[in-house]
Parts: sequence; structure tokens; C-alpha cells
Amino acid sequence: MSTPTETALARRWRLEINMGTVDVPDWQLCPAITEFQWTAEPNHEDDTSYDTDGWAENTKTGQAWEVTATFNRKVSADSTVYSTVHEAIRAAFFAYGDASKNHMRFMDRNGAPEAYEGMALPAWEPQGGEATALDQIQCTWTGTGPLTPITNPMAA
Repeated sequence: MSTPTETALARRWRLEINMGTVDVPDWQLCPAITEFQWTAEPNHEDDTSYDTDGWAENTKTGQAWEVTATFNRKVSADSTVYSTVHEAIRAAFFAYGDASKNHMRFMDRNGAPEAYEGMALPAWEPQGGEATALDQIQCTWTGTGPLTPITNPMAA
């Protein structure tokens, strides 16, 4: 194995939404992403006792995850139909219960090992702009349940 020498690019991330069911998934690309970030913040609680000789101890008691992506809104040539994936995200934003969640996965598009999957609640935020601006959406998904490391489907 060679020693890595190149810096990975931020655009390596690929986001897909399951347009099928959990049992019969139909993973489809969320097109036109211009910015992507994710976090998985752990919750640490102070677990210090007299037995630690004054050294602090902490215990991980939970974890929350979030994905934020900005994407250009894609529309048909006659401006009447949007991307089906974008529409599935928007529809989930306005729904309740199971329909309010997107089953999503994201991975390194070059096939490197990083890849994750989970269910999340989208927050759909049109970005507006001046007359010459592109129609962009910023969406923040709040994880509900685990963010699971998976084998990267883009891996050779």
C-alpha cells in the first residue's frame, strides 16, 4: 500500500436518496450539489469520580448526526417538472410520520472507504437571490436513528 500524498477534494461526496422502499431500495443521485457537509456529534457526560485522582472521566451517552447540502434546482426544458429526487426531499419536508423522512446514503464518489446510510428529516430552505441568481436550495437533514457506516457502493 502506498502512502497517501494527495489532498482529497470536498467534491468527492455523492448523496443519494432511496426512491424505493427500505426492503427494495432504488438509490438515486441527488443532482447538482454545490456544497456538502456532514457531522456526527457525540454527547459526552462527565463521569468523574473520586477514584480518578482528580482526572476527568467522560462517557459517550449518545450521538446525533446531520447532513447539509446546497444544490441547484434542476427543472425540465419547459420549466414544468423538477428533479424527482429534489421533489421527494421537498415532499418529505411538508409531511409527517414516516413520510417526513428521507432514507439517504452518502459516500466518497471515488470509491474510498467512507460511506454512510440513515434516515433523516429534511429542512428545505430556498436560497432566493437577485434576478440573475440560480435557484438554489439548502437542505439540512437531521438524523433520526443511527448513521450506519456501509460498504461504499462506488468501490471497485
